[in-house]
Amino acid sequence: MFSDLKNKFLHPIKEIVHDSRSIGIILLVGTFLSLVIANIPSINHAYLNFWNNGFNGTHEHHFHIGLLSLPNSLLLIINDLLMAVFFFLAGMEIKRELINGELSSLKKSLLPIIAAIGGMLMPAILFFIFNFQHTAYLKGWAIPTATDIAFTLGVASLLGKRVPVALKIFIVALAIIDDLGAILVIAFFYGSTIKFWYLFIALVFALLIFLLNKLKLSFGFLHFLFALALWYCMFNSGVHATIAGVIVAFLVPVKQLTKLEMKLHTPVYFFILPIFALANTAIILPDNMLQLLTSNLSWGIIFGLIIGKPLGICLLSFIMVKLNIVLLPAKTSWMQMIGASMLCGIGFTMSIFIATLAFNNVTYQNTAKIAVLIASSIAIILGIVWLRFFTNVKASEESNDDENNYIDTSEQ
Repeated sequence: MFSDLKNKFLHPIKEIVHDSRSIGIILLVGTFLSLVIANIPSINHAYLNFWNNGFNGTHEHHFHIGLLSLPNSLLLIINDLLMAVFFFLAGMEIKRELINGELSSLKKSLLPIIAAIGGMLMPAILFFIFNFQHTAYLKGWAIPTATDIAFTLGVASLLGKRVPVALKIFIVALAIIDDLGAILVIAFFYGSTIKFWYLFIALVFALLIFLLNKLKLSFGFLHFLFALALWYCMFNSGVHATIAGVIVAFLVPVKQLTKLEMKLHTPVYFFILPIFALANTAIILPDNMLQLLTSNLSWGIIFGLIIGKPLGICLLSFIMVKLNIVLLPAKTSWMQMIGASMLCGIGFTMSIFIATLAFNNVTYQNTAKIAVLIASSIAIILGIVWLRFFTNVKASEESNDDENNYIDTSEQ
């Protein structure tokens, strides 16, 4: 009975781990395709306009239908609404792991939180060191602090048995917490004026969802109706709307987590994330790209992601492990942790997203986006080389074999 229960809780996260290789390939292909189309002179402007043009003919954030105030472009619908669904799924995964999973013990649950904090602070510090004399660039301090969950896990899965399942789960947890941190940064540093009336109404809808749970009603139509209303309030509050997905995720009853995760797994990872990558990597590469990469803004982002991420993650994790405050993931060595932290330097979509919010200047935006793409590419190469040639695969094989045998046994 215990093994059946454990498998029930682990199955959704295993679906992500097993499918992440395909997810990573799809995202890479989508990104390459988007960059190519965006740089074909005859169609690039039409392609960018397809994602960015406002439905009401303006570039305003909102357009109005009666009393409703809604996202005013396809890009905003993707970034604010569809990505809220992604964070809804991610939030459920974290909740389940905290209750009965790899993060269920105090020491293990603290590790990805501490690692994520270190992985955000160090890149920000390095960025500031490069740019403290360039005040125009300082608004971009949060760009190298983000980790792209889909790309990071996708690359880790390409390495197969060299990355233990427990380490992959750690990467998922760290990346999600990292992205939640990025959302908070966006909300407090890059958001518009906060409208507290909308936040109060959002709280009311969250309480209504909580009451439905207390009445032991199955998570269904009413829950999703209130969740949509909560998202609408967050969208109009000045706080980034995707945080609504996380709030609702933590209100889902434990018994229904697995069912909802399995339903959302395919549409989120094989539709929402690929279309997010397509829309957010539509970047016209400038003729003076090499010149842009010599700026302090570029160096701050590149060094922040490539050096700041692994240094912050490993340094803070090492200190906490030595103080016996946290534990490493099961059957994971420090060499594997270093490799995983290198992969967390893949900032990609979230970093690009923050870049669009940090700067109004198009040149600064392009410089930041290109720096993110280059840094993420280098992080992929470094992570793969490190995990491929500098880690012991034997323990990882045993860990993955144990997990596979465990699934087979529980399903029989």
